[in-house]
Amino acid sequence: MPNIRSFLFIAWIMTAAMLFMTWNTDKAAKNAPTATPAAAAASTTPAGAGVPTTSAGTAAIPAAATTPAATPGMSAAAPTAAEVQVTTDVINARLSGGALTSAELRKYPKTLNGKDNVVLMSSQPENFFEAQSGWVGANGVAAPTHEVGFVPASAGPFVMADGQNELKVPFVWTGDNGVTITRTYTFTRGQYAVKVDDVVANNSTAPWTAFDYRQLARAPVANVQKGPMHPESYSFQGAAWYSDAEAYEKRAFDKFAKEDPLNQDSTGGWIGMLQHHFFGAWIPDQAEKVKIQTATLQSPTGPQYLLREVGPTRTVAPGQTLNTSARLWAGPKLVDQIQAQNVRGLDRAVDYSSFSILAAIANGLFWVLEKIHDLVKNWGWAIVGLTIVIRAFLYPLTAAQYKSAAKMRQFSPRIKQLQERYGDDKQKLQMATMELYKKEKFNPMAGCLPAFLQIPIFMAMYWMLAESVELRHAPWIGWIQDLTARDPYFILPVLNVAIMFFTQHLTPMAPGMDPMQQKIMKFMPLAFGLLMLFMPAGLVLYWVTSGLIGLAIMLYINKREDRLHAASSAVTNA
Repeated sequence: MPNIRSFLFIAWIMTAAMLFMTWNTDKAAKNAPTATPAAAAASTTPAGAGVPTTSAGTAAIPAAATTPAATPGMSAAAPTAAEVQVTTDVINARLSGGALTSAELRKYPKTLNGKDNVVLMSSQPENFFEAQSGWVGANGVAAPTHEVGFVPASAGPFVMADGQNELKVPFVWTGDNGVTITRTYTFTRGQYAVKVDDVVANNSTAPWTAFDYRQLARAPVANVQKGPMHPESYSFQGAAWYSDAEAYEKRAFDKFAKEDPLNQDSTGGWIGMLQHHFFGAWIPDQAEKVKIQTATLQSPTGPQYLLREVGPTRTVAPGQTLNTSARLWAGPKLVDQIQAQNVRGLDRAVDYSSFSILAAIANGLFWVLEKIHDLVKNWGWAIVGLTIVIRAFLYPLTAAQYKSAAKMRQFSPRIKQLQERYGDDKQKLQMATMELYKKEKFNPMAGCLPAFLQIPIFMAMYWMLAESVELRHAPWIGWIQDLTARDPYFILPVLNVAIMFFTQHLTPMAPGMDPMQQKIMKFMPLAFGLLMLFMPAGLVLYWVTSGLIGLAIMLYINKREDRLHAASSAVTNA
């Protein structure tokens, strides 16, 4: 920060916000209902009425307002679809044909050097999260849902071999009416986006009319990393979607029961369930008209939350076929892979901010960070490099503020004289001080505007570092082996406190500041340093680097202003 008070002001605002978000998250978890009646959104299209919602274990959980007791077009006694195991270089998955019921991320252990990987999706009730898709026939016409109908076209398991770029996993549904649907999941090496293609073949003598749906259903998951200073404690967890009408929107899980169910039309877009560093999403054909809906469901283990997109009604004539295609994302928030999908607004899944301007700034900062990382091959040094770039970009503003602070320091002796002359007469002291400023053409507020102009950049920088999965379990040097975990020996926080104290020592106190306020200001670096003890090392590294650069700039400008002041005084006295 340009000076210690601006630094502390912004830091304390951010800290207060983090503490509030943590408290709000804990409060919402404690107050969450244990069983909430389903609330399915009504639809003016045929797509809303008969969509099965989700299942927890083997018990169906219908949306009571709109879903009949039996799945449309299927016998109530129909068997559950068989699951197959899929293994690629980045994911271990289980598919039931109509749902991705498990997704273990092979490249992402839960903890540093841990043996257990992150399981993003699971059919277990306590960590329930599935990506589901199916069809609903018009007027009771038979169609496969995500619960029943699809069966494996060939026996598994399906394993991506060395050198194999794609792995296709086919399922098929055959109706009594002669209609078949072949569903193919296509996994690509190194990728977390799975292509899902349906081919409907009508071999009957009558038209077949139905609509397709895709949905995400999950129960809130407990954080792996806890603590008021860890970003995971206050990162967004909930539903998010992007529509052509309303752009990016999101709804935290604790808001589902408080807000009206969503029922929004869109062309293309996407729907997703977000958490810190990871997310699941459905991406329809971007030319397809869909309806985006939310619902809250009940289960024996607590509430579950549903976000779905419902496609248009489609009719397949006898002897004709119909192809539909979508993409399913199940993995980390990798910026490069997300951008490669070429889907408008999908980059907002990396939840840098709810505000578009801050999200845009954060995206730009990450782009620079990634380019620096390509050069130095170390995310810690990339943070240092990015901080240098930012400070260089902001140097004119920083210099203006430090110049104002240096002049304030030069005015201090004369202001003290005025304080001694007028004593407790604050009105006369204020008038005399303003007259001095006017005579010397000095504006004491000149340094405030540059500080406020920098706030959006530094806030975006903070959230970018907190949200970037690329930094997860990434080492820097020596004792820092995980930039998203706290410094194990507290070296960086202690260094940061030292820099803040030294910077404060060089920063003049504001004229007329109460002695008690001055004492509080002197201890604020220590108080903030204690809070930083448990912040991720990458964030503290950023503060340390920024503080060091700011201190160097301050020393340079103070020396320059003192030299100019001395030269000016010599001319005046000559």
